[in-house]
Amino acid sequence: MNVKLPNQFKISKKSLTIYISIISVCVIAVIIAFYVQFYARIEIASLIGITTKERKFGNKTEEQIEEIKAGFTEIFNNNLDSEEVDYTNKKQDASRELVYTKYNEKETKPSNYDMNVQIPYINIRSEIVNKYNQEIEDIFAETARKVLETENRDIIYTVEYVSNVHDGILSLVIKSNIKEGTNAQRVIIQTYNYDLRNNKEISLDETLRIKQLERNEVKDTIKKEVELEHQKAQDLKDLGYSIYNRNPASNIYNIENSKEYYVTNDTLYVIYAYGNENLTSEMDLIIF
Repeated sequence: MNVKLPNQFKISKKSLTIYISIISVCVIAVIIAFYVQFYARIEIASLIGITTKERKFGNKTEEQIEEIKAGFTEIFNNNLDSEEVDYTNKKQDASRELVYTKYNEKETKPSNYDMNVQIPYINIRSEIVNKYNQEIEDIFAETARKVLETENRDIIYTVEYVSNVHDGILSLVIKSNIKEGTNAQRVIIQTYNYDLRNNKEISLDETLRIKQLERNEVKDTIKKEVELEHQKAQDLKDLGYSIYNRNPASNIYNIENSKEYYVTNDTLYVIYAYGNENLTSEMDLIIF
């Protein structure tokens, strides 16, 4: 009996091309899904190069930047400006906002002190946030208690803050001014940035990526601005004024070392507050 064996199965070039295309698309889809899952806020459209909305960061005019800098002291409203997302499951106290004023003291005692402080509390269940709140207590509330105990030192002490939630990032900036007698005024600024979606502290580096800002461009802008302010200070020094002496070559201006920043829905403030470590009100404010 003659048995006719079937021809060996062959895939045409056209079919092979189709299969390879399908597999490639699947692999790309898996990679994108993994990437978006890991970096929760990156939009798929941006990831694959499609621009779906106007870029808000890094495209401001010089005039806009100067206006934002000039208005910096006006942003402190002692409130939380939040997007329409319910984060009740993240809160320690469900009846309070994510950030609220814990200490609100206004008191004047002539020749001793004039104090007006609104000190915030971050209302989130998190070990990281617990450390934030303890630091806020140690820096700002403890100073307030000491001021209330002083006599004949003529101290002016203020604390104010502003916070907001955008794109899942809680950003808080606190500013204090303290002036004792004839001493120089000191301005302290502390910021706290927390990723509500992934329950972790978020760095400036990560924020740049989320806001689609080129790291090298940000680095160059910071360097240029600091050098410009340094030169202005040197010019004043040459005229006989007492100035705070920056060191533009310092590594404090490296992005990985830039800890103080505040981000809203359309503006990133990178802050170098020299009063955090020195008796000065001098600061550099870089706007994106």
